[in-house]
Parts: sequence; structure tokens; C-alpha cells
Amino acid sequence: MKIYAIYVVHNNIKPAKAIVDAKDLTSFGFFQRSSIGEFMTFMAQTIAEKTQPGQRQSIEESNYVGHVYARAEGVAGVVITDKEYPPRVAFSLLNKILDEFTTRFPNNQLWTPEQCSYPELQQYIVTYQDPKQGDTIMKVQRELDETKIILHKTIESVLERGEKMESLVERSDVLSSQSKMFYKTAKKQNACCIIC
Repeated sequence: MKIYAIYVVHNNIKPAKAIVDAKDLTSFGFFQRSSIGEFMTFMAQTIAEKTQPGQRQSIEESNYVGHVYARAEGVAGVVITDKEYPPRVAFSLLNKILDEFTTRFPNNQLWTPEQCSYPELQQYIVTYQDPKQGDTIMKVQRELDETKIILHKTIESVLERGEKMESLVERSDVLSSQSKMFYKTAKKQNACCIIC
């Protein structure tokens, strides 16, 4: 699961233009990075332009998935990931990014790459590489799974202790009956041998 790029795109103009972006192309070879980066920018601008305001969609292209969310303000967010990345996490990230972006830059006349600085995108790429860290629901699910495993181990150990306790009770009963027999036998033996 990997995020390759995040874009904020001005999509109510033709052609759509990327306003800000952040990329993590370190998994590609050095000489491939520029062409892959250009491809991802083209993909982001194209799918943002074709997405209607208020709509969310995921578009697959070879090994990549572009998750896009277009807002009524004329801005769209695009996250390009691999196929294994959970869409719910990608869309929650897009919602967060677009809320912050439109709050920080409410006037769409200023939406140019020169006037919009949004360095948090690079931090979001790092944070959301592990969807469990970035998404609270997945984090809670992971913690529940861990708790469930611990509970199963605890229950198993309690059952084992219960079996051991039953075994000890049985041994105690056997020992008690043997000691009673020993006492009776010893009493009989002592009764016939009286020393004056």
C-alpha cells in the first residue's frame, strides 16, 4: 500500500491545472521519476477535469489508482496510489486536504501555484503511507484485533489453569482417601501390638 502523489487541482477551468502537489517517487528508478511524475500530473489533471462537483470516484490506470473528489468551489483533490491502498482512507485524506485548502485559500482568484503554498501535503504523504496510522477507524480496528488476540490467549490460559485445578483437586481427593486408608491400616496394626 503506497501513496505516490497528492494534488489539489483547479478544475473549473479548461484545461484543469494543478495548484499544489506532493510526490513520493522514491520507489522508482532515478531516470524514471520525471516521466512518471509527468504522467501522474497529467492523470490528476485529466480525471479532476472530468469529475463533476460533489462527486467522488476512483480511476484505475495500469498499476495506479487515482482517487478524486471534486468540490463545488471549483477545486478537486486527487490522490494517486497503488491498487492495494484502501479507498476509504484515500477519500478521508482528500476531504481533509480540501477542507484545509479552501479554508486557507478561500478566494479562487488566488489559486495559482505561485500564490498557494501548502507544505503539509508532503507530511500527509508520509503520515498516510501506513493507512492504519492516518485513519482513526483502521487504527481502532487494529487495536481491537490486538485486544481480541490478547483476550483469546488469556481465556486459553484460564482454561488451562482450570484444568490444572481440576487435576489438583482429583489428586487431593486420591491423596485424602489414601491417607484415610493408611490411618485405618496403621490403627489396626497398632491395635494388635500393644506394648505395656
